[in-house]
Amino acid sequence: MLRQATDEDVDTIRALRNQQANRDVSITTHEISAEEHAGWWAKTSVDPSRRVLIYERDGRTAGVVNFFDLEQGTGAWGFFLDADGLAETGETLPAWIEVMKEATGYAFDTLGLDELTGEVLEHNTVVRQMNRRFRFTEGEPELRYADGRELTVIPIKLSKADRRKPKETR
Repeated sequence: MLRQATDEDVDTIRALRNQQANRDVSITTHEISAEEHAGWWAKTSVDPSRRVLIYERDGRTAGVVNFFDLEQGTGAWGFFLDADGLAETGETLPAWIEVMKEATGYAFDTLGLDELTGEVLEHNTVVRQMNRRFRFTEGEPELRYADGRELTVIPIKLSKADRRKPKETR
């Protein structure tokens, strides 16, 4: 289930984003301070071109989905899961599939997007494989520098017409 993030979720969002597994596959890898995070939330929570959603699984917070640059049928996205908590319960893969289904459904059915874009690091082969499973296509890789590292970032996109359609429930 996805729901809109609130002020009460801010500390949880930061804790999940700061998990080592999430920092390892992010463009910026430093641990985010409370002050930096509060500044991000102050801007993000009032920005009409953004949505921050909490992914809940079995009644507890299991991840965060960010939509940004929302305008006239297009938008970008990214997400991170509670890597530590889901690994403990052995639910990482099912949660990952579920959040991708729910987030792409939200993008196309709730936000009304025609195209959803994002980015993935070249070395993150597991995410790249899952993105292909969900019919995202990869663009030309680009070099970037962040946190003192050279990174190869691959843009991804999915059009509404190419998405995997949700299965009908009987």
